[in-house]
Amino acid sequence: MVILFDMKKLMIIGFVGAMFWMSGCEQNETYKTTLDNPDTYQGMVKSLTNTVVYDIFSPPVASRVYAYSNIAGYEVLAQSYPGRLKSLGGQLNEFTSPVAPSGNVNPKLASLHAFYLVGKALIFSESMMDEPYHLLLERLKQEGLDESVKKSSFEYGQAVADHVKNWMDDDFYKQTRTFPKYTPQSAEGLWKPTPPDYMEGIEPHWNKIRPMVLDSANQFAPLPPIPFSLDEQSTFYKQLYEVYDVGVNLNDEQLNIAKFWDCNPYVSHHYGHAMFGTKKITPGGHWIGIASIACRQSEVDFINTCEAFTRTSISLFDGFISCWDEKWRSILVRPETLINRHIDEDWKPLLQTPPFPEYTSGHSVISRAAAVTLTDIFGDNFGFNDDTEVEYGLFERQFSSFLEASEEAAISRLYGGIHYRMAVVNGVTQGNKIGEQVVKNLVTAVK
Repeated sequence: MVILFDMKKLMIIGFVGAMFWMSGCEQNETYKTTLDNPDTYQGMVKSLTNTVVYDIFSPPVASRVYAYSNIAGYEVLAQSYPGRLKSLGGQLNEFTSPVAPSGNVNPKLASLHAFYLVGKALIFSESMMDEPYHLLLERLKQEGLDESVKKSSFEYGQAVADHVKNWMDDDFYKQTRTFPKYTPQSAEGLWKPTPPDYMEGIEPHWNKIRPMVLDSANQFAPLPPIPFSLDEQSTFYKQLYEVYDVGVNLNDEQLNIAKFWDCNPYVSHHYGHAMFGTKKITPGGHWIGIASIACRQSEVDFINTCEAFTRTSISLFDGFISCWDEKWRSILVRPETLINRHIDEDWKPLLQTPPFPEYTSGHSVISRAAAVTLTDIFGDNFGFNDDTEVEYGLFERQFSSFLEASEEAAISRLYGGIHYRMAVVNGVTQGNKIGEQVVKNLVTAVK
């Protein structure tokens, strides 16, 4: 009897202990709540943006950083939640689906890890991504993240990251690093380096980068620019003079619009013999910021947050390839060069002229492509306050839709004195076609 009583006692003690253990596990699994929180993914994207700004990546290169990082994070989720997301394998040029997860994998942690690994491979200042990521991991550990879960999730995240990086390595980016720089030509209608730094042309071979959804860099080539002419009665000269006239008669609203959408990753300032630079967000980074605002405002979950960033970044990536294809085909001279030579030698544009050809306007192309994509995700007439530029010393602007924001981004380049109207108008048309191509051909949500 004593033995039976002791056995019963042991069973009771064991059961109570197990209940306490299970309760302790539940209390110590708050890491799942953190990983389910879409702000956690938002934080990873923001750390990438901060690094892109710090490293002063050009707009096209920055778009590449955003696209591959988000695709890595997305593919983990697509393989982990096949009932919600469709893999990009077979949808993006030359991309195949990675293996599905197995074992004790937390999909959100694996997604973050894949994003981190690919992002880190694409930037210079690795510590800027390391620090926030390691702080997140420390927090998850304190919240009960099991080492076996972490190990399995890291292994799967690594596998997907390696899969994406292998695909990424074949996009012809590395080869273009060895191609010759552009040598400016003497013809007056062709692009020349502009003051104050007379920098060499950025990414003259970007059209050789493999696009993701477009079938080629020139799939949506715009109308050619208006024929160059300095005849005062010509259409070209009238558009040139419009840039000058608008520039000397800017009202406060036009000035604010131009400054808000400047998005020049590096602006140099010269005072006598002194010179310093100001780092800012890229135009693609601004639209990544708008995607972030839309996700928060719509209160979408972790999975749909990643989906929105991925679709937007793919639109930006293909938009830059299409735009740069035209820029280095037409190689059109910037307004500043001609105005200083033929109209007013002392005139300066409000914004510093970027170091690449004029036609078409990059802001116009990529803003419209991103806006069409975001409209497909969040709907038309999606009003929002854009505070993306506040941390860079600017202000908020309010928009009633993504398309309205893209229209303002486009016309800002005329107000800024760096684009002719034709580059703005035709750039919007070009970007609209790219956005529609992404919306039509890229399926992410499982119907």
